[in-house]
Amino acid sequence: MSLYNESSSTERQPTVLIVDDEPHIVDFLEIGFSYEGFHVLMAASGPEALEISRLHPLDVIILDIMLPGLDGLEVTRRIRKVNDVAIIMLTAKGGIDDCVVGLNVGADDYVTKPFAFKELLARVRAVLRRHGRNFAEVLTFQGITLDHGTRIVTCDGQLIPLTPREFDLLELFLMHPRQVLTREVILSRVWGYDYEGDDNIIEVYVRHLREKLNDQPPRLLQTVRGIGYTLRG
Repeated sequence: MSLYNESSSTERQPTVLIVDDEPHIVDFLEIGFSYEGFHVLMAASGPEALEISRLHPLDVIILDIMLPGLDGLEVTRRIRKVNDVAIIMLTAKGGIDDCVVGLNVGADDYVTKPFAFKELLARVRAVLRRHGRNFAEVLTFQGITLDHGTRIVTCDGQLIPLTPREFDLLELFLMHPRQVLTREVILSRVWGYDYEGDDNIIEVYVRHLREKLNDQPPRLLQTVRGIGYTLRG
């Protein structure tokens, strides 16, 4: 199950171009957007980004400002002359002024590094809505309902109070029912690519979810030994 809500079976998969010369960020975003049902293209320089944008229909570009060849500001200027694709810029904490310039030359939004994937995805969803592409707001599975807009979760009709992190974790499982999610994927998606803490934190939050969903012994949220977890019914 993806957050992308296709209005017809023939509508093409949404395409994102990730432009960054930091491999760990590119890998992090490729995993995240692939799990969300996007077709992912990647570029490591300004000229490469321009070439890909010329050759492929894109829905959104995630564009770092500091790039070899041409910086993200110049890439945005050139793309805007021929294309109205959604553009979200990435910048370091000290680069806010550059992002303001980016907005002035045509970018739709910006995100400051380090960032959580959920934040970036929310901004992607918002700019795609403004560009006419919509996302589903409600996820359901085996009596569990999660509403993105209201952040309300119910199980068999009963309201389930969740912390923000518990909500994010449940959301990830609901977006990928019956798929085995590795610990690495869960950490990067829910805690962020820059998380350096103990990965036992996942077990703690999974236990919290099981308790709140009355899933004991585990029937829905199952452990896959040595790999991660899966949501099954």
